[in-house]
Amino acid sequence: MNKSGSRSVAPETPRTLARLRLVLTVFFALDGFVFAGWVVRIPAIKQQTGASASALGLALLGVSAGAVITMMLTGRLCRRYGTHRVTVVCAVLLSLSVALPPLTHSATALGAVLLLFGAAYGSINVAFNSAAVDLVGALRRPIMPSFHAAFSLGGMLGAGLGGLVAGGLTPTQHLFGLTVIGLLVTAFAGRALLRIEPPTAPESTAEEKTAPRRLDTRTRGLVVTFGLIALCTAYGEGALADWSALHLEHDLDASPGVAAVGYSCFALAMTIGRLTGTRLLERLGQTRTLVGGGTTAALGMLLGALAPSVWAALLGFMITGLGLANLFPVAVERAGRLAGPDGVAIASTLGYGGMLLGPPAIGFMADWFSLSAALTSVAVLAATAAMIALFTRRAATA
Repeated sequence: MNKSGSRSVAPETPRTLARLRLVLTVFFALDGFVFAGWVVRIPAIKQQTGASASALGLALLGVSAGAVITMMLTGRLCRRYGTHRVTVVCAVLLSLSVALPPLTHSATALGAVLLLFGAAYGSINVAFNSAAVDLVGALRRPIMPSFHAAFSLGGMLGAGLGGLVAGGLTPTQHLFGLTVIGLLVTAFAGRALLRIEPPTAPESTAEEKTAPRRLDTRTRGLVVTFGLIALCTAYGEGALADWSALHLEHDLDASPGVAAVGYSCFALAMTIGRLTGTRLLERLGQTRTLVGGGTTAALGMLLGALAPSVWAALLGFMITGLGLANLFPVAVERAGRLAGPDGVAIASTLGYGGMLLGPPAIGFMADWFSLSAALTSVAVLAATAAMIALFTRRAATA
């Protein structure tokens, strides 16, 4: 029997591990799908609440604040109740909370409900990444990028569907539909997940299966180091999401339609990079993947930020996406292997901090210098991630 009280399935058989991989992939995709569905309705909800741009910006910080506040707590909950149970509970909360924003009629109320949505979003990311780390150890294959590719694909599907229904459904109808879809998916996938106990690495002893890994000073330092790699990666994702279109339109005189393609090129390249990430990791190993990815992203972003033409900038964005694709998954997986859910929580919190830091930092630097110069900071941090991975390669494997 597992902690949920239902009959559990031993995860050691290849068939059960494959089933667990499929179920976790569904949860990653659901997370991306629900989050993207919310994002595409932000303009309509801004109009509904009558919020100014600054008031909306403050309200949107609720998502990030809720996520950061709960991530560390989720690591402890995963240790106490198990990653699978916490994943299912958080999926239910995420599905329910996404329906709340269109019910608000002020920026203050919107910020309050987004705290709840952000808490659910941050918590499920810690929980299913921790579960994925356990599976990676049991399979002895670097499959973590495939889960993050599922998140990216779910996000693309959620954004595409949101664009299609935006003209025919109100935000309330659309986001309530996401709630229904989320609860149905969680009911089916969650039942399967709760029947499978979290796996352990094949070489683990019985004592290691039950004893929590100690987060001593050295381990914590390594976990924070991998968290910094995640931060450097997420900084670039956040910066490109908010500023790529503006750079193309204002600095390179692209039309609004072409400018909107900029982030799509980046996101598509990142998805492709994650879909091929397992093969890349098996061929190159983690350190060379991190170093090569960070270097590639740095060169790509220099092209994207400083290119004199729109098409060269779009090419730069795609190269950046390919380079950054596997840095966050590998960093989180390494942190999780070192310190379990607590390691995932620390690395994810730092990574999310990078996504928070990116857009405003770019804005300030754009005021001081120029937007193209500000975007080169993405290249600087990508190169920093590569250097961190290179200098800590021996300590990480010790």
